Amino acid sequence: MQVKSMCVFCGASVGNDPAFAEASHELGAMMAERGIRLIFGGGHVGMMGLVADAVLGAGGEAVGVIPEHLVEREVGHDRLTALHVVDTMHSRKQKMFELSDAFAVLPGGIGTLDETFEILTWRQLGLHDKPIVLLSVAGYWRPFEEQVGAIVKAEFAPTAAAELFAVAASPKELFELLDRTGPPRLPPDSARF
Repeated sequence: MQVKSMCVFCGASVGNDPAFAEASHELGAMMAERGIRLIFGGGHVGMMGLVADAVLGAGGEAVGVIPEHLVEREVGHDRLTALHVVDTMHSRKQKMFELSDAFAVLPGGIGTLDETFEILTWRQLGLHDKPIVLLSVAGYWRPFEEQVGAIVKAEFAPTAAAELFAVAASPKELFELLDRTGPPRLPPDSARF
């Protein structure tokens, strides 16, 4: 799949495993190398800042989207190609969606889960068919995969729900997945819940 802009959901902290920071740097550098514009939460802190700095450091473009109330808290990044300041968290997610061709999800906290669940739900409902790849650094997203499996097993979602996203162990694998056109299209019954 030809991806020109990719939204990266990730933490506003760096976590406790150096592999998280390493993956952030690697992903950002690879995005710039491939000419893929970064769309992200606009903060200079945590993994958000690491990905943006890596993209910018490698000569790429980084576009941030941040709500007014988080400009100070997440320390809005001041060296971006563009920074969109929006009014709400919902507006933030909508704007990031509009600017992106695909989504990469790095390790993160509750905010990252919120963004991830919303973009997965929109895909399940047929509102988009953009690829979503979880970057499971050090197995971080394994419990998430297990939870989706439990949801399917309990019949709160069809089997196709597991096809809403792909999982990669490294940035290299993430791009290999995208190069193979991304996750498959869902069958018509995927919106059953």
